[in-house]
Amino acid sequence: MSERKVLNKYYPPDFDPSKIPKLKLPKDRQYVVRLMAPFNMRCKTCGEYIYKGKKFNARKETVQNELYMGLPIFRFYIKCTRCLAEITFKTDPENTDYAMEHGATRNFQAEKLIEEEEKKIQREREEEELNNPMKVLENRTRDSKMEMEVLENLQELRELNQRQAQVDFEGMIHQYREMEKREREREKEDDERETKEMLERAQVKRLRDSDSDSDQEETNSNTKPCSSSMDRPTDILTTDKPTDTQGSTNGGVKRAKVESWEKSVGTLGGRGSLGSLVVRKKVAAVSKPVPGAPPAASCSQTESKVETSDSTNTTKPITVQNGSSLSLLGAYSDSDSNESD
Repeated sequence: MSERKVLNKYYPPDFDPSKIPKLKLPKDRQYVVRLMAPFNMRCKTCGEYIYKGKKFNARKETVQNELYMGLPIFRFYIKCTRCLAEITFKTDPENTDYAMEHGATRNFQAEKLIEEEEKKIQREREEEELNNPMKVLENRTRDSKMEMEVLENLQELRELNQRQAQVDFEGMIHQYREMEKREREREKEDDERETKEMLERAQVKRLRDSDSDSDQEETNSNTKPCSSSMDRPTDILTTDKPTDTQGSTNGGVKRAKVESWEKSVGTLGGRGSLGSLVVRKKVAAVSKPVPGAPPAASCSQTESKVETSDSTNTTKPITVQNGSSLSLLGAYSDSDSNESD
């Protein structure tokens, strides 16, 4: 089984390789090989991006009349994955890389360009130093000066790191938290104060509104006219308004003083002997107020006529002003006193 994997073949003693026929193939013949894209590129035709490692079935050929230290240079042909445009690149053994040749542009080549620029500057400097010894001295002086500056910068960085190492970060964090806490408390107090002021303003406004409403109700009650007539003419005799002995209205709560004649005769509001003497006068129906007509007379201007008769069947009309009931009672008392005389 191991013999089939042997790569060495048996050559007989009489083997002559010159007798082997050679095929006449062109030197620039092409082979189909499987390879991966050696770098990121972008197609010039359609702008498609081809990333590094993309696999292609490429055609390979040997570049004619180009060698690097006896090493041949190969060219590869691939096609764009989108527009099928042909892209070619070849090997670069000098830089151990690949060089783009046609059909696309290489991406991310900045690092390579920087390296090439540095190599070019170094080469030019070496050429100058070979022919000019003063240039060598200048370059060495410049290099030593740059080295001293680098050392100074490095020392400053070390000192800065040492200062930062001595900083109490925990204390700084604690101080920051305390400051933030005080700020939150101050904001909370400001909010509470503003809320309190708003509530006070709202309360004052409510009180003002209530005062204005009460004033308006008082003015409405004062301007409301009283009724122009009463239900019965005798209601004037039984009013609950307290009066004094002289007939003037007293605004207090105390009852009027009872006169001696009231004790003997009695009030007219009851069903005594004098109550039958009061005759109700027929009052015409009160018509509805006509728009534009003058208002009806108030309670202070209304008059009522009462007819009374004494015990001797003599009637005497008495006109009473609507000021108080004492005037009527005085009239009755005068008539009784005259008859007794």
